[in-house]
Amino acid sequence: MKVLRIPRRFNGPPDSGNGGYVAGLLAGQRDEDAVTVVLRSPPPLDIALRVHAGSLFDGATLIAESRGGAFEREVPQAVSLAEATVAASAYQGNEMFSSCFVCGSARQDGLRIEAGAVGDGRVAAPWTPDDSLPVDTALMWAAMDCPGGWSLPDMFDRPAVLGSMTATVHALPEVGEPCVAVGENHGDHGRKSYAATALYGADDRLLGRAEQVWIRLNQERIN
Repeated sequence: MKVLRIPRRFNGPPDSGNGGYVAGLLAGQRDEDAVTVVLRSPPPLDIALRVHAGSLFDGATLIAESRGGAFEREVPQAVSLAEATVAASAYQGNEMFSSCFVCGSARQDGLRIEAGAVGDGRVAAPWTPDDSLPVDTALMWAAMDCPGGWSLPDMFDRPAVLGSMTATVHALPEVGEPCVAVGENHGDHGRKSYAATALYGADDRLLGRAEQVWIRLNQERIN
């Protein structure tokens, strides 16, 4: 039986795993180039989770399920490192997500991918991987997670969590390589919001891409 564990460092909301990281862990169990992961329940931290038939379980509770994926949109265009750096300086995080491993401004041991607006429904942020963590599939999926969320309008008034993510990783960046994460808004339908993200290396080579469905939280969950 395959077992996965989400260390507490990799949280999204304070008491559950970052959606992109968890999805990337599960996607790493498959052979397809592109994988879709649907998150069904908040992923618990620091406990053994069972992998069976492409799905992730906490006991009998379904946490996430995976399948081969396909893309429906164009890849978000590259943004220069200089423009992404300026955009990130205007990042306005949300206290609700301040402890998130990927975008949390209160985290000293997180990725600190703090995406700010660059126009036309797009956001961008610089990211330089360091040697504190393995640069692997799960980390790449994490890096492509939150920029999509911050491309959504009204994230302060209508926060959203990742519902599903389709992604592929073409190449891994080197430790110390300046990268740029880009997020692009693709509209809403009811409580669902759609986004695409991409991660570019120092020479503007495409390292990975993703498409996402975000779920707006009910007002009672926000309060």
